Amino acid sequence: MPLTDMPLEELRRYRPDLPEPSDLDDFWASTLAQARDAGGDIVLEAAPTPITALEVLDLTFPGFGGEPVRAWVTRPRTDEPLPTVIEYNGYNGGRGRPGERMLWAAAGFVHVFMDNRGQGSGWGGGGDTPDPHGSGPSFPGFMTRGIESRETYYFRRLYTDGVRLVDAVRDLPFVDAERVAVTGGSQGGGIAIAVAGLTGPAVRACLPDVPFLCDFRRSVEMTPEAPFTEITSYLAVHRGRADAVLATLSGFDAAALGRRAQVPALFSVALMDGKVLPSTVFAAYHAWGERAAVRPPAEIAVYPHNGHEGGQWFHWERQVEWLRGVLS
Repeated sequence: MPLTDMPLEELRRYRPDLPEPSDLDDFWASTLAQARDAGGDIVLEAAPTPITALEVLDLTFPGFGGEPVRAWVTRPRTDEPLPTVIEYNGYNGGRGRPGERMLWAAAGFVHVFMDNRGQGSGWGGGGDTPDPHGSGPSFPGFMTRGIESRETYYFRRLYTDGVRLVDAVRDLPFVDAERVAVTGGSQGGGIAIAVAGLTGPAVRACLPDVPFLCDFRRSVEMTPEAPFTEITSYLAVHRGRADAVLATLSGFDAAALGRRAQVPALFSVALMDGKVLPSTVFAAYHAWGERAAVRPPAEIAVYPHNGHEGGQWFHWERQVEWLRGVLS
């Protein structure tokens, strides 16, 4: 597999302009206020699973518009409030089966794994959260769903779900609300960046792994593999809409939202990645926290000979060590 982007020396210097709407902060403040005002119930129930060494719980929480979103909670069996890792999932994956993901809980953390509304049928164990919103004409997938405007774009709902999960988790009695981190791979990494940028000090750390949804213009123009090619396929039919589409996407560029982050971050990037160009990850890494009053530290782990799988178990071990240091 060849390198898919610039040489590493150039990537370390790559700091693109990341266009964003002048009212971006107001747009997201209004979106999140509306979601919180919509209310909704938090329901926590025992999950059906043969696992006994850990407790596995089925969480329903109010997301965008107060709509119910599902998640799994997996945690050590203790009454002590524990540090917590919220994980967001990759593209077209769902939360899967209860107990499918036990690593963070086995390492001593409460682990919360969010379902992706409307997704969950592309791989893995499936999803359980519908997306009850229609869309104008779109290319199959989620990248162009509702892309006519910021108000209708699919990722407005998904990012809001991610923020509202932070709200819900910090109120759970077995969670140490001052030690909550967000993470995810690919799409999940992009969501984690966006959530960290939108929640201020409500989370303590962010661990985006080969994050998707960053530096949209370059991603759309240069990425050779799906899902970004969904947007190019859409524009190949809807000729003349490129400026309007990029204007919508500018409100959801995780790299731009990450400028607002106030907490440390550990990124990862793979230099042979054809789904997420390394330059777009470096764009997010270099922009991290630049709008914060005190810029937080950020690190990036580089995997030169890997594709979109990234560092896998090797990187997870590094994440655990890094996060324990940050949360201590």
